[in-house]
Parts: sequence; C-alpha cells; structure tokens
Amino acid sequence: MLLVAGAVYLGCIVSPPSLMDDVDAVQAQIARNMLTSGDWVTARLDGVVYLEKAPLIYWAMATGYAIFGVHDWVARIPVALSAMALCLLTAAFGAWAFGKRAGFYAGLCMATCIGLFLFTRVLIPDVMLTFTVALGMWAFLRALDEEEPHPRFWAFVLAANLGLGLLLKSLIGVLFPLAAGVIYLWITHQLFSANTWQKLRPFSGLLIMLLIAAPWHILATLRNPPYFDFTLHSGPGQYHGFLWFFFINEQLLRFLNLRYPRDYNTVPRLYFWLLHLVWLFPWSVYLPAITKLSFKPVDRAGRTRLLALCLTGFVLIFFTFSTTQEYYSMPCYPALALLLGSAMAMGGDWINRGTRALTVIATCAGLITLSLFFLTRDLPAPGDISQALSQHPGAYKLSLGHMQDLTLASFAYLRTPLLVAAIAFCLGALAIWKFTNQRAFLAAALMMVLFFHAARMAMAVFDPFMSSRPLAEALLKSPDGTLIIDHHYYTFSSIFFYMNRTALLRNGRFFNLEYGAYAPGAPDVFIDDAQFKNLWLKPERSYIVAKQSVVPQLESLVGAADLNLVAESGGKVVLTNHPIAISRGETPTTSAVF
Repeated sequence: MLLVAGAVYLGCIVSPPSLMDDVDAVQAQIARNMLTSGDWVTARLDGVVYLEKAPLIYWAMATGYAIFGVHDWVARIPVALSAMALCLLTAAFGAWAFGKRAGFYAGLCMATCIGLFLFTRVLIPDVMLTFTVALGMWAFLRALDEEEPHPRFWAFVLAANLGLGLLLKSLIGVLFPLAAGVIYLWITHQLFSANTWQKLRPFSGLLIMLLIAAPWHILATLRNPPYFDFTLHSGPGQYHGFLWFFFINEQLLRFLNLRYPRDYNTVPRLYFWLLHLVWLFPWSVYLPAITKLSFKPVDRAGRTRLLALCLTGFVLIFFTFSTTQEYYSMPCYPALALLLGSAMAMGGDWINRGTRALTVIATCAGLITLSLFFLTRDLPAPGDISQALSQHPGAYKLSLGHMQDLTLASFAYLRTPLLVAAIAFCLGALAIWKFTNQRAFLAAALMMVLFFHAARMAMAVFDPFMSSRPLAEALLKSPDGTLIIDHHYYTFSSIFFYMNRTALLRNGRFFNLEYGAYAPGAPDVFIDDAQFKNLWLKPERSYIVAKQSVVPQLESLVGAADLNLVAESGGKVVLTNHPIAISRGETPTTSAVF
C-alpha cells in the first residue's frame, strides 16, 4: 500500500500536466539560473539577487536538470521523492518503535493524508525539511537507546540532518529537532546526565553540522556584502547584505511580524490549529484515541510517543506566536502519524468510533460532491475556468488563498473531477462501513488514492489560470522584441521559466524582488509608467504581459490603438505595440481589441 501511495505522488506531482505557476516557476527558474550561470551560491530572479531562502532545494532541482534536462516535471522530482521517502521513513520509524503493524499504519497515515498531498503540489522545501526532522528524531532516540549497537552512527546521523535542515529552511531546521529533544530530555530527567551527552556527542556533531552548512553561509555572506549589520529596522530602499536579510529580516523580524517587505499574511491562530483536522484527514478521526496511549518513557514505544508529543507541541506553539501559513506545521505530521499508527494498532472503542465517524464524513462528502456535479451539469463552461472565478487578491498571500476564488459556476469546469471524487467518497464510505479495523483502514487509504487523482484532474483545469505557459508559447512564436512584465514577477513567473529569458518589470520593484533591487550592481530591469510609455511608443517592437484587468490602465498610458493582442489565456494577455504582419508569415493580431 505504501508503494501504491508512492505511485500516487509520482503520478500526481510529476506526470503531465504539471505546468509551472507562481512559486513553482520561481523556484524552478532559480535552479536553472544556478545551473546555467555556474553560481550555486547566490540565487537570482531576472538578474536580481534573491536572498530569502536556503539553497538545498535549488541544488536538488539543478542536479535534476543536469541529468534529465530542463523540464517542468524534472523540477518536481526532488519534492516527489522526498514525499515518498518521508512515508517510508515514517513506516520504518513506527515499526522500530511499536511493531510492524503500527509502523505500517503510521506510514499509511503519512502517505494518504490530505496535507502531505496538497502541500507537495507546490515546489517548497517543507517536505524535505520534514524528512530531515523525522530522521533526526529517530536518530536521537536510537543514539540514546540502551539496546542500540551503533549509537555513534546515529548521533552523527542526527548532526548531519541538522546541517541539512539549515540548508533547507535555515534556523527552524535546527530549532525544531533541538527544542523537541531538549524538552524530552528535561521531562525524562536526562538533560543534565553526562551519559546522555556522551551518547549524543554534541561537539563532534556540531563539527559535522558546520561542515555541511557553514560553507554556503560563508560564501553567500562574502559575495553579498556588507558583512556585519545588525540593525533591527527593516524598510524600503535599504540594503544591508545577505547576512542581515537572511537571518535578521527573514527570520527574526518575520517571527516578530516586523519584516519588510510584508509579502505574506498569517492564518488566524484558531484556524491554524483546527485545520489540522483537514490536513490529517481521513486519519484525524482517530486523534481522540491518542489520549488513551501511554507516554511514560519506560520502553521504546513510550519514549517515541513522548518525543512525538514534544515535537508536535513545540511546533504548534511556536507558530501560534509567529506568522503562520497553512503548511508551516508540516514537520509535526510524521510525529502525529506515529501516534495515530500506534493508536490504530492498539484498537479500542475510540478507534471504532472514529471509523463510524469516518463513514459519516465520507458519506457527506460523497453527497456534497454529487450535488455539485448535478447542480452544474447544465451550466455552460466556455473558455477556461478563469472566466468563472471571483478575484480575492488580498487572500493570495496565503498558500491556499486562491480557494476563495471558487464560485458555483466554476464547478462546471470541474465536473469530471467532481464525479471521480464522488465515486471515491461513496465507495469509500460503503467499504469503511462494511469492514472493521485493518480492512477499514485500507478502504480509507484507497478512497484517498482515488480522491487524489480527482484532485490532480481538478488542478489541471486550473493550469490556464495559474500558469502563463500558453502566453509564453505565443511569445516564442512571435517576432523578437523587448519583453515587459506587468507588476509582480510571481504572477507571470512561468513566462520566465518557459521562455528562459529576462524581461523588464513595469512597477515591479516590490515584494520579493524589492530588497535585491537595491543591491550594488542590481540590473536595471525596473521601469515606471513614464519609461514604459516612452519604450512602447518607439518604432522598435515591445511586448507586455499583463492581467486582463490592467488593460484599461495601459490604454490610458499609450492609447488603445497601440495595444495589439497577441494571445490571451486564463485572464491574462500578451500585447504588442505594433501589429504583426501576416505577409511576413507571422502570427496575426487584432489591433485595439479592448
């Protein structure tokens, strides 16, 4: 079953359609820039230094490009493989701690929960970080285990994972496992034991961690001066180098919600906690059974449960007092899966109640999706789904902000995924109701596998809205000219990836590129309205990629007669300043379409 879940990740994340969009294309293009430039230290977008993130995910993608070539599906391989590895690791950890049955259930929970599938659809390194945290926690327990024949090896594995965590998500890659470990040692009265620290080998471990993580941090600092700036003020037009931005602005000030630019939002704390019932679905119905488990550290099982509780508690409380996105708590998923797997293997009344609750929830989900299918069966679905979506730009700073764009009319474009999801939930509810214990768990897992394929089909429908690949393909077939991107790089990031070129950014000096725009030697790619107008009215050809809603602004600047449509898709357009002549064998356009 774990292999089946692995196939789901390869099928739903890597296989076409897997168009780049928003963050995806940003990450993928940074990796390509590193490969083509040979500079694997400083990330760049459109030639502008991008100092926000640690580089390991870029290195993994760039390595994939070097082996398989530059393709969108290649960029997704590291995340997909990390998700599969995490599921297998959780199963192995659970088998070591609780036995094979509980380990299998823990891996099953990890492989088929909604959160892991949903948040590995986006090219973010959190699943890779989650793997290092889970492996670090296992290594921590094994290094301290009296029956472990190779404690030194596991102490070094722990240290290596801390180093990798630094290269994935910086300080939290070290903070989460260390904090959980310290809390665990304090509770078990081992914090001040010389024997404990002898087994964990902190000094040699620190050396291993620094050997892995320090070289990049040092090189990035030296290549992006100034080196030492410790101001706690962050504001527009200021540049303090890599070290300040990466550690003080991006981490300390972000934690305090004082970071500038504030290109993010935060999930309300209550929602952040309650949404875990969704992210861990369908297995969250068994969370009450965890209260019946023993957390006394008298055996391997009890010690694992206690450490899992320490990690989960620290991660959730940490983000309760910080800025939060929906996926930030992913590092605690394996810990919760271990607790769930242990409870499911033990069985009992709470497990039976959870199974009955899951039957009801699956039935309701089946009825809702069927209702949406029948309510929209006669609704027209012309063009692409962008025509039926509402717009909530203020919500897009959250990772799932686009969910608010859905309308009843938009489900007309999702009829096939709705039908597949309805079949998954209805068949799942029937099977879960009929079976008990292990067969019910397997039925729930198979229900989720089918549902994930329905979700993948639905995601493909959103490709024209989220991705700009059709526009990039139209530009590649058009005559050469100066390319201008309107406003935000992220909105049209797939243009840069699929065309593999730089562009001018109209009023684009903000959010993620603002800090690097003021770095010494920053490329002159930012233009204002006056510069855009001057460029557009020249005899040389120019193109602009913009949202359809921006066209009236462009008309007020240069006049409708000089805006010639090249292509449109997903509520976005490509315009050029001069008509493309049919006589030259070029793609024709219509002048002043709007």
